[in-house]
Amino acid sequence: MYQTLEIERAGKVATIWMNRPTVFNAFDELLIDELTSACHELDADPGVRIVVLGGRGKHFSAGADLNWMKRAAGFTHEQNVADARRFADMLRTLAGMNKPTIARVQGAALGGGTGLTAACDMAVASSDAVFSTSEVKFGIIPSAISPYVLRAIGPRHALRYFQSGERINAQRALAIGLVGDVVEPDALDACVSQLAEALRQGGPLAQKAAKDLIAAVSGKPIDETISEETAQRIARQRATDEARDGIAAFLDKRPPGWLV
Repeated sequence: MYQTLEIERAGKVATIWMNRPTVFNAFDELLIDELTSACHELDADPGVRIVVLGGRGKHFSAGADLNWMKRAAGFTHEQNVADARRFADMLRTLAGMNKPTIARVQGAALGGGTGLTAACDMAVASSDAVFSTSEVKFGIIPSAISPYVLRAIGPRHALRYFQSGERINAQRALAIGLVGDVVEPDALDACVSQLAEALRQGGPLAQKAAKDLIAAVSGKPIDETISEETAQRIARQRATDEARDGIAAFLDKRPPGWLV
């Protein structure tokens, strides 16, 4: 079905593998379109609870395919905007999935590869992973990825790395919040599986509501308006069948419905 991706399913976990290892999973128009489609497909699949994004071969993603960027340099303004929108829409689709998303990162995750890492809800990195927002070195800016990288590392770190394009090793990425875990290469899959299992324990509707809650509350002043917003959200959630079952399951010492 896909030319640049593979979809692997294991129980309730689906892994989207970017599958262009000969070019370090650099993305072009086709990979962007296919990744957008895969996110929509898996988001609509009731058999999938967690989505993992990984890259085949030694590297997660080297970012934009330079041949694609070379073609884009010759576009008209209208063509350039349409092309940039396609990439921005892909990132928004990945970031906006209703299900928990995990970036599984090894080797290079450069430019847009850093953006893909940040667009996922969480990221697990191999100790050999290397990140960068290197766009300035090509005379461009990390515009489409900026909302997600800023969300992960904050404006202070972004001011440095968006301008310097420095390489960020795995431990530094952990320290600034770009990734949540760093493990040795041979432990990467086990760490992803452990995180996926922890996520599977939560109610799927509650997880979606939690993502919406973060978007609604983040950066807002703690005032009467935000207090009322949080009260309304928990009241709505407590009234759901999922919440009733989850609380009853805890009291009855049985698994909730979403684990059966």
